[in-house]
Amino acid sequence: MARLPPKLAPLLFGFILSGLMSLLVAGISTYRNLGWSPAFPGLWALAWLTAWAIAFPTVLVVAPLARRLVAACVDAN
Repeated sequence: MARLPPKLAPLLFGFILSGLMSLLVAGISTYRNLGWSPAFPGLWALAWLTAWAIAFPTVLVVAPLARRLVAACVDAN
């Protein structure tokens, strides 16, 4: 199986993290707003794809800031 080069690791991390987090948040929000119905899976999927389209580029922009904030809060030993 072909593997990606290490330089793509941050991009892949952001892609996977934003996908999983937006999936979870969209599911919870959809369920809380609409409850369970036969339409729930389709509505959840639509909400997730919309959220992911926003979350992925946001993660790529915000991650360096988050890393700097964490570095400022952690002892460098």
